[in-house]
Amino acid sequence: MKTLLLQIFTWWNGQTLGTRYHTWRHGTHVGKDEAGNLYYEGGLDSEGRTRRWVIYNGPAEPSAIPAGWHGWMHHRTDVSPAAETYAARSWEKAHQPNLTGTGRAYRPKGSILNQGARPHVTGDYDAWTPKS
Repeated sequence: MKTLLLQIFTWWNGQTLGTRYHTWRHGTHVGKDEAGNLYYEGGLDSEGRTRRWVIYNGPAEPSAIPAGWHGWMHHRTDVSPAAETYAARSWEKAHQPNLTGTGRAYRPKGSILNQGARPHVTGDYDAWTPKS
């Protein structure tokens, strides 16, 4: 019952009823990533390409899509990572959630929400003043 209510009243958590219906009618399951996100394709988009979408396992956060699936979602490759032996490159970093708007967000020196003073201006830059 909780899942049904979440699908009715939230769009950011998993899938909505409209997405569930569209996936049932037009979607072909392509694969699943290590985070549990499900990938589908079916129908055509406005550019005549096969439409591709993801159903997130939990809150909808596009930055949680791994690099291999990101390439497939954006039509950089026609072969999904599930259909090939995809291995992450040594330089690829693990997913880090977007922390904007949270207590762990980046706050540079001089920010109202950060301790410390703003660095002093050096060099040829002079701050604007109304009478200059």
